[in-house]
Amino acid sequence: MAVPGRHNGIMEDDENEEEGLFEEEGLVELDSDTPPHLRPLAEAAQVGDVNALRHALDNLNGSIDEPVEDGDTVLHLACLYGYLPCVQLLLARGVNMETKDEDGAIPLHDACAGGFTEIVRLLINSANNADCVKRMLDTVDIEGDTPLHHAARGEHVDVIQLLLAAGASPTKANIYGKIPSELSDPESQARMIIEAAANSVTCR
Repeated sequence: MAVPGRHNGIMEDDENEEEGLFEEEGLVELDSDTPPHLRPLAEAAQVGDVNALRHALDNLNGSIDEPVEDGDTVLHLACLYGYLPCVQLLLARGVNMETKDEDGAIPLHDACAGGFTEIVRLLINSANNADCVKRMLDTVDIEGDTPLHHAARGEHVDVIQLLLAAGASPTKANIYGKIPSELSDPESQARMIIEAAANSVTCR
């Protein structure tokens, strides 16, 4: 997963302050390994320029699902940075929502980590069928985290509720034996919601 200049949708204000300024001016520094023919895609996705992204897609000589940075596809980047219009455009162009990055995460992981509720809703609603939704909700990254684990870690209540309503498992443990609720603070609303869902499952 590429590391954005903001964490969970918020600009970091200390060591990344300068990086944030460059992003605001549209001067995003790309990974040196980004293939030249994919740089326009990556640049547009990282600054949320939907018109530039459309132009890059129209002139793309390659696959829309090709990794552009750190194993991330352009959809990963748009979800990571929280740019809904870019995600909408990419989905309209037929991007694969289940492509994994170098850490085994799909774009839904990134959207959940950032707390981008509308993007999460769009990804789920754009799935072709119930099986596709289940696969995305059950996909685990290199640490065994599902999208719900990522949402729980950030305590993004709206995203958590959306994922649970879509069928996400509140009892699936990662490689450290942690279920999603254990990644939220003990007294948080996020933890209470996930614990209630987990109790409902175990009582059936």
